[in-house]
Amino acid sequence: MGSTVALVGCGSYDAEEVYEAVGRGLELLGGIQAFVAPGESVLLKPNMLVAAPAEACVTTHPSVFEAVARYALDAGASVTYGDSPGFGRPESVARKAGLAQVAERRAVPLADFTGGRDVAFPDGQLIRQWVFANGVLDADGIISLPKMKTHGLTRVTCAVKNPFGCIPGIRKGEFHARLSDESRFAQMLVDLNRCLGVRLHVCDAVTAMEGNGPRNGSPRQVNAIVLSTDPVALDAVVCALMNLDVSLVGTCTYGEQFGLGTATDIEVVGDDVAQLVVEDFDVNRRHGSVTGGEQGRTSRFLRRFVVPKPVIDTARCTACGTCVKVCPVEPKAVDWVDGESHRHRVPVHDYDRCIRCYCCQEMCPDRAIEIVVPPLGRLIHR
Repeated sequence: MGSTVALVGCGSYDAEEVYEAVGRGLELLGGIQAFVAPGESVLLKPNMLVAAPAEACVTTHPSVFEAVARYALDAGASVTYGDSPGFGRPESVARKAGLAQVAERRAVPLADFTGGRDVAFPDGQLIRQWVFANGVLDADGIISLPKMKTHGLTRVTCAVKNPFGCIPGIRKGEFHARLSDESRFAQMLVDLNRCLGVRLHVCDAVTAMEGNGPRNGSPRQVNAIVLSTDPVALDAVVCALMNLDVSLVGTCTYGEQFGLGTATDIEVVGDDVAQLVVEDFDVNRRHGSVTGGEQGRTSRFLRRFVVPKPVIDTARCTACGTCVKVCPVEPKAVDWVDGESHRHRVPVHDYDRCIRCYCCQEMCPDRAIEIVVPPLGRLIHR
């Protein structure tokens, strides 16, 4: 069966303009009452990757968060919010992003995203056992609030990727270490969504992030709010807004294959996709694998001379050590050459150890790491 995606133009983050745009999108999908019942507990799950101000476009904008919270509260729900950041504590990240201030004004408490509980999922195609944050499991339902951004590993991070933050703390890094191939990582994300059963996805695409995302890219105006119950269909529409071939995005192809949703049979209601497409959106359009396949089956030659790799710009690097901390590999694939005593020096990658998870690029606070395709790789996949 096909899926419906509501696409609503929204030209700014003015609170009332966003509120009206979200309301229009909800009505196109049957109204907030289709997703929230009086007395239910509903978790709002924004993108809270790291502590960054709203204008950096790293996190879900507070105006989008507030609009959805208002509709859910007016429907009689008991609303909480939260996420497990890639770096930093949920409280500090929410404060820096401007979400905590909105939550306090609307009396929406921060849920517990530090502790977690086991959840069995026997229907998983790849993953059949999860640990989810207590705040996720304590809620009757979830509304996800992704941000439209580029991503080094998955090309696009949006509706299918956003629930990854329902896994608390360092456990997310364990998945990067275990599933170093982009295809298997995408399959994991699809299983995660199938297990969680998010009720609704409301994407902040007013100002998206292009280029070196999901943290260090550049803001790009798209002027849209995108809503759907189907995360695969929503991401397919986001790909269309990026002018990106959806077949390159593993979360969409495996999402359709595993029955999470559809990337091909979509009815877009509301505004015309063609009027909002950003033709030259800066996103990875190269064919071929981002990671080069699973570590154990990939030749050293292929990984070194063909597969894209994270590269540190020594002029930008401040030797903060974030890349070393977040690297999920042991021994570390990026580390201090002479140990902690020489932390003022720039860390160095060992590309034979590097699994191409791009966590270092994702978390770098100084825009000092970019994903670079070796010359032979550019020749093969041009």
